[in-house]
Amino acid sequence: MPRAPESFHILVGCAVAVVVVGAVAISTGQPWLFPSLGPAVMLHLEKPQAPQSSPRNTLIGHAVALLAGYGFLLACGLGDHPSALQEGVTGLRIVAAAGSLAVTAAMLWLLRASHPPAGATTLIVSLGLLHTPTQLVVVAAAVVLVTVVDWAYNRATGRAMPVWAR
Repeated sequence: MPRAPESFHILVGCAVAVVVVGAVAISTGQPWLFPSLGPAVMLHLEKPQAPQSSPRNTLIGHAVALLAGYGFLLACGLGDHPSALQEGVTGLRIVAAAGSLAVTAAMLWLLRASHPPAGATTLIVSLGLLHTPTQLVVVAAAVVLVTVVDWAYNRATGRAMPVWAR
């Protein structure tokens, strides 16, 4: 029975984070909402004490993911191509996706900064769903925004979320 208050906390926290980021998306006309924010928000709210949930790991994780995804997108010559949803999956797209995910996972392990939602971010970029420099800056800003919102929400509701845990 003690799970009901926790589920309500998660329900409200998820809604708050998405509404805040969604409002920024509407006001700027930029893609502030994207798939990997969902797992990041859920992790922050469901397991605020876990190292993978810490702002440190969240920010490092998505930064590495953005760099790896964009690096492989460019290295495979796909920077100007339509997304994999439009163009279909090609051999080069598989190389970009596999390479970016492998590099992201390895770098985060080496940096002791595990954050599994970053795996989705690197695929979003290497598959060309979000790929322009402006979009990548917006993705990074959205990650910072939801991390701040989730950290503040957890603190305000009495759930400690360490700032820089490993």
